[in-house]
Amino acid sequence: MSPEAIGIGMIVALLAGIFVGFPIAFTLIILGLLFGYVGFGNTVFHLMVFQFFQVMREQTLASVPLFVFMGLLLEQAGLLERLFRAVQLALARVHGSLYIAVMFCATIFAAATGIVGAAVTLLGIMAAKAMDRSGYDVRLSAGIITAGGTLGILIPPSVMLIVMGPVIGVPVTDLFAAAIVPGLLLAAIYTAYALLRCRFNPGLGPALAAQEHAASRWEILKEFVQGLVPPAVLVLASLGSILFGFATPTEGAAVGAAGSLLLAIAYRRFSWQLLYGSVLKTLEVSCLILFLVAASNFFGAVFSRLGTPMMMTQALLGLEMPPMLVLVLLMAIIFLLAWPLEWVPIVLIFLPIMLPLVKELGFDVTWFGILVAVNLQTAWLSPPVALSAYFLKGVAPQWELADIYKGMLQFMGLQLAGLVLVMAFPSLALWLPGLLYAK
Repeated sequence: MSPEAIGIGMIVALLAGIFVGFPIAFTLIILGLLFGYVGFGNTVFHLMVFQFFQVMREQTLASVPLFVFMGLLLEQAGLLERLFRAVQLALARVHGSLYIAVMFCATIFAAATGIVGAAVTLLGIMAAKAMDRSGYDVRLSAGIITAGGTLGILIPPSVMLIVMGPVIGVPVTDLFAAAIVPGLLLAAIYTAYALLRCRFNPGLGPALAAQEHAASRWEILKEFVQGLVPPAVLVLASLGSILFGFATPTEGAAVGAAGSLLLAIAYRRFSWQLLYGSVLKTLEVSCLILFLVAASNFFGAVFSRLGTPMMMTQALLGLEMPPMLVLVLLMAIIFLLAWPLEWVPIVLIFLPIMLPLVKELGFDVTWFGILVAVNLQTAWLSPPVALSAYFLKGVAPQWELADIYKGMLQFMGLQLAGLVLVMAFPSLALWLPGLLYAK
């Protein structure tokens, strides 16, 4: 059997293992060892040691636990509740005001942390009861909460972009800069869709009752300043220092983690129990991600050494399809993979397989990475996994799961529309990196 054929068998075995339910990291290591030994003998053991040490020396990945810790502490500091309350009071007379408040808070939270589960949970806690009390449509409410929560994997500092950078060979700073405009574009699309529906059917988002209005403008200003200024300063210090080249991603993450700790103390939310819980959760999430990164790095190295990616690239190039059609095909594959899988195996396993073809066709790798990131937001909204639905159901048990799904599918369509826009206009992703880094 040729090495290329062994590589194809390796992918088939991997997909079978994933769908059966085996732990992904151990499946990657075992298959890498087994098929690598068949393909090129004892060298596979040296390759495994080399690849694991290579991941351990990747300094950018050290920012993962720091950003996770930052997000967990910000979730506990109570800043978003103040911000949501401020926007709610300021727009109380506007139809669909709570939709605007949810999306505004979702965008700010996404810029402060990249944890989707925390974002959806927090937005659900803040908004679900208020939306029910004001007679808002359940499906539209569930859709905008879950879609807003997914912005955390696109808008920096996204953990997914940090992991993706070394995988596709692009500096994380470039991916951060490239993701900002598409992320804000999607937030604008979500908001415009909700307000447009309210314009034609005001019953979907009625104006708030009189008791929900602010007693004075001073009350609105006070809530807005206390809710917006601290996270804005934190984001500017952390993300701004990274984008403008004053700090590496790891240094910027350290600033953010320290700042979030200070904010928790300042808002009197700090306790040793909170610190212990946040550190323990950070350890769990970071170990899961980084172990997967190391395992997939080894799996990908074995797969590449067998020569299968190059064979697949040549086969697709031999079809002589237009490059843009090939790109659409790749995006369709990623979209379909996102239905049963989360972003982690897709980024770490399937992206390196596609990368040689992308480079051969002459596409900008940074742009391709952002297309994948926008595409993978659908993984959080697409059944049967659709983790956002279960996060929201956990904090809004009064909402039927069927209504949550129906609301999410509307916004998954908007995510695909955003993907088409970024595909059609690459400058949406490449303009800001070109401006900041003269590329």
